[in-house]
Amino acid sequence: MTKIAIVFYSGYGHTAKLAETVRAGAAEVAEATLYPIDQNGDLPDGAFDSLAASDAIIYGSPTYMGGPAWQFKKFADASSKIWFTQGWKDKIGAGFTNSASLNGDKASTLDYFFHLSQQHGQIWVGTGLLPSNTKAHGPSDVNWSGSASGLAAISPSDASVEEAPRKGDLETARLFGARIAETASKLRS
Repeated sequence: MTKIAIVFYSGYGHTAKLAETVRAGAAEVAEATLYPIDQNGDLPDGAFDSLAASDAIIYGSPTYMGGPAWQFKKFADASSKIWFTQGWKDKIGAGFTNSASLNGDKASTLDYFFHLSQQHGQIWVGTGLLPSNTKAHGPSDVNWSGSASGLAAISPSDASVEEAPRKGDLETARLFGARIAETASKLRS
């Protein structure tokens, strides 16, 4: 069975909720596992071995100050040992982020994930979703943020984890996870 790994950091729980929804979407098609990065920037024991056995690695972090959280960057730097052997070459790569603002420089975080994946020789997959960009659309609609390169969610700064990410972003996350798993499954066969 195709294996999808979701490596993410979450500061306040909103990105973890997004990661779980990405996982649920991927699990509709493949085996999908979450690998949360802790507050010290470390993965659970054995996680790097599991990533090596996966067919796709999806990266996730909130956008803080125009990029991913330092905890995620610590993981990325630790992956340089794998880079030397090209251990993740030809795996699917994808990414998601979350921040309080509508834009909030989320594209910089997604770009960071893209470049990390390209350092590793991965094959990048975006959302494959059209934007919901008419006057009638809002936070309840799929891909309201209009992101193509990766999933970009919005969690207002005063919203609890129960309130955000909102319905449209969560459905976008589910569809995104399923797309990554479908693409990895096609590539695997």
